Amino acid sequence: MSLYHHKIKMSNRIPLRELENLRHSPSIGVFAVTILLLTATFTIGLAPARAQSNAKETTQEFINQALQILRDKQKPVVEKRRELKPLMESCFDSTEMARSTLGYHWRSLAPDQRASFTRLFTAFIEAAYLDKVQDYAGQQVLFGQSRPLGEGYVEVDTTIVQAGNNPIPVTYLLEQLGGGWKIYDVTVDNISIIENYRNQFNRVINEQGFPKLMADLRAKQQQLGSELGEG
Repeated sequence: MSLYHHKIKMSNRIPLRELENLRHSPSIGVFAVTILLLTATFTIGLAPARAQSNAKETTQEFINQALQILRDKQKPVVEKRRELKPLMESCFDSTEMARSTLGYHWRSLAPDQRASFTRLFTAFIEAAYLDKVQDYAGQQVLFGQSRPLGEGYVEVDTTIVQAGNNPIPVTYLLEQLGGGWKIYDVTVDNISIIENYRNQFNRVINEQGFPKLMADLRAKQQQLGSELGEG
């Protein structure tokens, strides 16, 4: 099974004009908080079934640590973001996610353009989801099955349980890199974050060009950074 196949298995599409609605939706808010709870320090060098089991156990351990941060009512939101940010940075393969969101357009970019986009996309993603830390309201995370998606790839099912609302299924797609595992896509209610951004970014590039996409992302990231007190 190819990496491309893993990335397009969830192909729901959301129009570009709904980016703001997506950012403010309850599901994405809860999903954003859950994203921050994961880390990439999974055990390797084991048989596949044992490795998956230990990956889940390790993830649960770090999620419990992050939940302690989120549940601390004496800790200011800004401090929670500062403590959670390293977890987020360690658990994502930001270069692969950036490449995947651009799809075939990535091949036409010069190395410096790729590097610039990766930095900007990573900053945008971090700001967008750290902005949702205050949305945490005691939600619980239940772990389901983990499944191999081919050598070096694993899918982990979770469910976010929130009082008074329907549970939200969240699935993490991970790839094995070096000494651990990193997330390269996440689906919420069967909506892939990478596929969603790819559809939006491709539309902007096709209609207005790559510089326009960079300008839009930079403006949005700066806006979010300002809201987070970073600028």
